[in-house]
Amino acid sequence: MPPKKSPPPCNPTLTPLSGDAKSVTRDFERYQFYHLGRFQGCPPVYTYQALSWTLRDRIMTDWMNTYARRDVPGNRRAYYLSLEFLIGRALSNHVLNLDLEQPARTALQGFSHTLEDIAEEEHDAGLGNGGLGRLAACFMDSCATLDLPVMGYGLRYQFGMFRQHIENGYQVEEPDNWLRDGTPWEVERSEFTRRVPFGGRTEHYHDETGAERVRWVDTRDVLAVPYDMPITGYRNHAVNTLRLWKATATDEFDLNEFNAGSYTESVTAKNLAENISMVLYPNDSSENGKELRLRQQYFLASASLQDALRQWRAAGNSDLSRFAEHNVFQMNDTHPTIAVAELMRILVDLEDMSWGEAWAITTRCMAYTNHTLLPEALERWPVALFERLLPRLLEIIYEINARFLREVSMKWPGDMDRQRRMSIIEEGDVKQVRMAWLAIVGSFSVNGVAALHSQLLKDGLFRDFVELWPGKFNNKTNGVTPRRWVAHANPGMSALISSKIGEGWVADLAQLEKLKPFAAATARNRKFQADWQAVKRANKERLALLVKAECNVDFDSDALFDVQVKRIHEYKRQLLNVLHVIHLYNRIKKGDVEGWADRCVLIGGKAAPGYIMAKRIIKLINSVAEVINRDPDVDGRLKVAFLPNYRVSSMEIIAPATDLSEQISTAGKEASGTGNMKFMMNGALTIGTYDGANIEILEAAGEENFFLFGLRAEEVEALRPHYQPHSHLEHDPRLREVIDLIASGHFNSCEPGIFDMILGALLSPHDPWMVLADFGSYVEAQEKVARAWQDRAAWTRMSILNTASSGFFSTDRTMLEYNGEIWKLKR
Repeated sequence: MPPKKSPPPCNPTLTPLSGDAKSVTRDFERYQFYHLGRFQGCPPVYTYQALSWTLRDRIMTDWMNTYARRDVPGNRRAYYLSLEFLIGRALSNHVLNLDLEQPARTALQGFSHTLEDIAEEEHDAGLGNGGLGRLAACFMDSCATLDLPVMGYGLRYQFGMFRQHIENGYQVEEPDNWLRDGTPWEVERSEFTRRVPFGGRTEHYHDETGAERVRWVDTRDVLAVPYDMPITGYRNHAVNTLRLWKATATDEFDLNEFNAGSYTESVTAKNLAENISMVLYPNDSSENGKELRLRQQYFLASASLQDALRQWRAAGNSDLSRFAEHNVFQMNDTHPTIAVAELMRILVDLEDMSWGEAWAITTRCMAYTNHTLLPEALERWPVALFERLLPRLLEIIYEINARFLREVSMKWPGDMDRQRRMSIIEEGDVKQVRMAWLAIVGSFSVNGVAALHSQLLKDGLFRDFVELWPGKFNNKTNGVTPRRWVAHANPGMSALISSKIGEGWVADLAQLEKLKPFAAATARNRKFQADWQAVKRANKERLALLVKAECNVDFDSDALFDVQVKRIHEYKRQLLNVLHVIHLYNRIKKGDVEGWADRCVLIGGKAAPGYIMAKRIIKLINSVAEVINRDPDVDGRLKVAFLPNYRVSSMEIIAPATDLSEQISTAGKEASGTGNMKFMMNGALTIGTYDGANIEILEAAGEENFFLFGLRAEEVEALRPHYQPHSHLEHDPRLREVIDLIASGHFNSCEPGIFDMILGALLSPHDPWMVLADFGSYVEAQEKVARAWQDRAAWTRMSILNTASSGFFSTDRTMLEYNGEIWKLKR
């Protein structure tokens, strides 16, 4: 008999599809005509689908080839665990990264649609809330561009962060069913479905060797079905994977219940299971909300860790003692930190390892990123909830804590206060599991996300742990991807930059330093600076159209565009911004317009559904805007708009058009910020406190190109015990007039008293955000802004210098630091 042929390799190298205009057009028309059955003149959504599938075919070969060359024994990989990935729209980003803009435009020529029109048909992927999720998306982009073997793990929320619209000035939330039409960018991988347990009880027993073991039994399991999204690198044929888990029931329904006529009960298990990945971040102000959120976090951690272990073995690895050599898990904030306990469960209960062996592996492959300085934002879960929902995990956490506290007692014998502070279990009327503490104890690396943030963590929240393990803590200042936030979002400015310094800056943002000579006030630079102004004006005209369409407010493109867009929260101090707007309005009413700079103020952001104060702040912004925009005395000097449903795609229009970026958090409260970086890259000047990454922006751009104001973090803390907001009213007539105008009901004549809670918070000596303490300094900084705006040529030079100084804030730099100091991956 002839010898049997060897089986084909499991991971063959595929020949990439051609990206020339003829091939792209041929494949696009094939999808349009033969797959969708649509011709010229069809609704643009079908053209979007056809073009997306055409691009996906080209992505797929790179995707499979990337996986094949990495899927070998001994390769080290990183896994990024995050409950949020705010990736926005994908089509235009893939067109840029694949260098297929011209072929795509050629393919669309016969269909009466532009590439920009087709891109508008895509829904923003509703997988994130704010900066945390957008940061994760930027990280994934940079890891692919740097060809780092990093896989993202998240949840496939059917309903993303709610859609926000404004009724009578109030925020109203609507479901964001972003998947209602499906998405062409995901691939279901049902063969890799994982099983995640909940509930039940534990059984302790001895195995055949006499060792004590534990079974988690009588559980109510949920299936985790993976859906993969491609993350393309910038023109390097590398494609990383974002794997999102969808929750489904183990059985569609209970047939016995159905046959007995209990139709509702028959699908209860299915509904409970699918709720896990139904909605992004449920409102956890209720007990049901807390339970669902904990379910989401464990579901993500368990499915992802099981899958990572499966992948490691599928690549040909078998020696579990070497697992930590080949794998590292980066936990994005406290949400996925239950992964520490879950990996212990997998290794001890399912892999039959000893506790010591399992702990050695866990603490060598877990890394934790902290994103907050607010103690209330460090998640804690009631022990009773853990016991009911995750009984085996609670036992493991107690064991981790007991062993850890023995280590603390050896270091500081008899220091019971320190043990109480450091215990993972917080004692009290309601015992709580401190998830950040679990992450610190179980990780080999703990990092903050800006220099000041990391230092404040070490000096404050995590001080006890730093004294125990000083080498564990480090800083990794955040960044944003220049591909989406400059090359894609601001094509006019990108082309202008490339005409002077080449295109290499897109993949190496440090090259923007070459722009600095073009900011000099010389005759030879006048043309470039005039072109810079023209690009900015075009971007402002585009934003003005958006504001008109969404807010019915007319923005003048010649005015200063003053922008604050971010999550609505008291520490971000949208209130301070509104107080200044009222001050400007008051000046106009009094005829005090000497040295005036016409200004268009744009504010946007969503308030958490249960955050009453934040929602009332939105109402105040809208009420103030309505009065100012209708007052004939204002005469165009000041316009105010609140942009509803702020999202990634709207930021892509806002950032390139902004003149002044508002980064005005209470010093010591903003971990980093990434919006500040997007604005800086696009040539905006920053007005900000000495907080978060503002500090590094100021240092990079120079204090002369930054409008600094307000108390510093140490001054805030020194003032806190003695803070008397009424003293600021007494000494600053500008502030007193603003507060009196709000209190008079001028902005709420038809709804008396609705802003009393805001006034009460501002005037309280216990206001943690100290809004009134910074008002005077803020107003003076804004007066400097107005004076600077008068000299448009000088402002343009400062704008160019901000862009030229923004190279440090690329996530490419951030990811190289993560890799060099934490992950240790081979590029």
